[in-house]
Amino acid sequence: MAKKIVIIGGGFSGLNLAKNIKNKQYHITLVDRNNYTFFPPLLYQVATGFLEPSNIAYPYRKMLRNRPDISFKLGEFSRVIPQQKKVILTTGELEYDYLIFATGTETNYFGMENVQRSAIPMKTINDAVGMRNFLLNQMERATTLIADHEQLRRKMTTVIAGGGPTGVEVSGMLAEMRTSVLRKDYPELTSVASEIYLVDGLPQLLSPMSKKSQSNTYHALTKLGVKIILNTTVTDYVDGKVFLSNGQSIDTENLIWSAGVTSQVFDGIPKECYGRGRRLITDAYNKVEGLQHIYAIGDTCIQTTESSFPNGHPQVAQVALQQGKNLAKNFNRIATIKPLIPFRYNDKGSMAIIGRNKAVADVPLKLHFKGFVAWFIWGFIHLFSLVHYRNKITTFYNWIISYFTKDQALGMIIRPTDNGSRKTKEHEPF
Repeated sequence: MAKKIVIIGGGFSGLNLAKNIKNKQYHITLVDRNNYTFFPPLLYQVATGFLEPSNIAYPYRKMLRNRPDISFKLGEFSRVIPQQKKVILTTGELEYDYLIFATGTETNYFGMENVQRSAIPMKTINDAVGMRNFLLNQMERATTLIADHEQLRRKMTTVIAGGGPTGVEVSGMLAEMRTSVLRKDYPELTSVASEIYLVDGLPQLLSPMSKKSQSNTYHALTKLGVKIILNTTVTDYVDGKVFLSNGQSIDTENLIWSAGVTSQVFDGIPKECYGRGRRLITDAYNKVEGLQHIYAIGDTCIQTTESSFPNGHPQVAQVALQQGKNLAKNFNRIATIKPLIPFRYNDKGSMAIIGRNKAVADVPLKLHFKGFVAWFIWGFIHLFSLVHYRNKITTFYNWIISYFTKDQALGMIIRPTDNGSRKTKEHEPF
């Protein structure tokens, strides 16, 4: 009988692992809390109304319909029983010969309950749609408060916590929307001052990138009118006021949180298996140390066996993609009794978009690009990284329209409800 491989999580790493295992000796079950996969780097464009969720997402069952060796299971992980080789889901139980955790990360609020309760996260499709609804609602409410300057200022001021790619991209997009979409759709607000703050605890933006990219990004955002506050963190958010570690406070009803992520803790996995950031410690072949037949890939693992990355690999998409493909090769080699290949990360560079014709890109051989060239590279790579040709076509179409019109494709407030009485939960696996 075919050996059973269970993969928890269908993101970059999990999906690439499943698709690249091609041996009749295995049957794969892919488990995810959603029935679709999506492309996280473009979430901010859904959140700002330039793309629809379907542009960056695609159903698993449609994607895998030509792979009879792969089954899909909708559900969330609850517990694993390693001694019985059994995993418990919210939707049932699965037996496994090999279990792989590929769940990615979740938003880290660093124990700040007020921030967790009131800030706008940016990790899932539901977060992005929620942010779009919230910001559009804020604009509509602002049009009724022209005479109330204090409340109007709070609604028109936005604080973005986190100076990584997501924070930079969101702040740049919102800054450009002030001079395009806002003027067209909300003429009554054109004379109202709106402020955008980008706050980060490090001394520079885009800390993993080159100094040239950091400097270019800082100056480009400043030119767009973004107020950048570095060496400072958010310490609390109470009654419409963001408190900062430098003693400053900002009155706002809009706190967008992209300041940190953390990995998930799995019931049934011993505490000694976790390393920094609650990431599962793995060997060079992504097997969780101290456990048999259990692996971890992508953001949820920390692998310190590679000399170039003694503190673990960065939690970026390329690491997840490459680890998924490498582990798939090793499963194929296990089936044919061949020696395993240790994981080696091939850094293909990093990039971030700032705005229209504005981006930065660092590529191998220490090459740096900025402006239109970097923006074009960013668009090309992200477009062809989408999982299906339908995503590529619709996204390209929306980008073309937005580029020439300087306008967003969507400006609708959509509130999904069940019979108009119950709010839709973030994910409901039965």
